[in-house]
Amino acid sequence: MILIGQYDSPFVRRVGVALTLYEIAFEQRPWSTFGDRDRIRPYNPLMRVPTLVLADGDVLIESHAILDYLDRLVGPERAMYPVEEPARHRAIKLASLASGLADKAVSLFYELRLHGEKSDLWMERCRAQIGGVLDALEADRAARETPYWFGERIGHGDIVVAAALRFLAEAHRGLIDMAGYPALKAHAERLEALPAFRTIYQPFDAPA
Repeated sequence: MILIGQYDSPFVRRVGVALTLYEIAFEQRPWSTFGDRDRIRPYNPLMRVPTLVLADGDVLIESHAILDYLDRLVGPERAMYPVEEPARHRAIKLASLASGLADKAVSLFYELRLHGEKSDLWMERCRAQIGGVLDALEADRAARETPYWFGERIGHGDIVVAAALRFLAEAHRGLIDMAGYPALKAHAERLEALPAFRTIYQPFDAPA
């Protein structure tokens, strides 16, 4: 398998961490959606990452779809999304909130750095969405005493929460004081200490 994208993207990183935890061999091609668009286009006409090229040449796009495929590949006993309801939709909701947080952090960065005329309304909306998700995630995590969000095993939601928080901290330094979110801070620190997270990491590199 070939994983296209850089690990400073929380979406690429969540896939890279999952592949590593599943012990699935892969090659990373750290192509940027800005500087390497022509390289990405033959695999993904959207020119977005993550893009996963399978051994038979088929291509998967979008992190959630890629992780769904990987879960089916490793089987229900190892899958990091639960198979049974209601555990499954609760885990997907967590991951969706965290990936939405990451998406808003990316959108805010683009507005701040890449747009000549900035929209105060759009930036405030992004900040409000980020704050709302952080509040919801903090309350949920603080009510749980298990090592991971839903028990003793790591899940895709755990991974994307940590990846999103790392991106937010590095792309928007000073925007959020994580001291106000102690449960999330502890959660992220626990995951960032894992070997897979230390391996699958790249400091945020702002596009020119």
